[in-house]
Amino acid sequence: MESLLSRRDRLTLEDGTQLRLLSALEVLEAKREGEELAQSEGERALCTNACLLARALEEEGKPLFPSGRAVLEHLSAREVAQLARLWDELDRAENPSPEDGEEEARVLKKAWSIRLMSAFAGVCSRHLGPFPRRSGPKR
Repeated sequence: MESLLSRRDRLTLEDGTQLRLLSALEVLEAKREGEELAQSEGERALCTNACLLARALEEEGKPLFPSGRAVLEHLSAREVAQLARLWDELDRAENPSPEDGEEEARVLKKAWSIRLMSAFAGVCSRHLGPFPRRSGPKR
């Protein structure tokens, strides 16, 4: 599946570290960790963003922080907010929502369909090679 992802799934920051897109499960885990870390409703967004960054911030393919708590210990609230905003922009670029507009969704949908068709074409043709076509032009 890694080969099907675009190379826009990472954003390199000025210091050489990278923000990477997360799987749906990783996002859910970050939210759960953030809820456990937060002591009040007002802390929830900061804690959740810190937990998300603990999973998304990498250096040479390895996590920069072991947990959301470590992010909170090493970064300011402003830095957490800025990095979380950058991650959100990266995520929206690859995974637009209906709120982003129909045109943006259409462009990405077309790009993904072309990527998936070309990726699966080689796999499918290799496995279907021994079976003759029932219709269509013969090769």
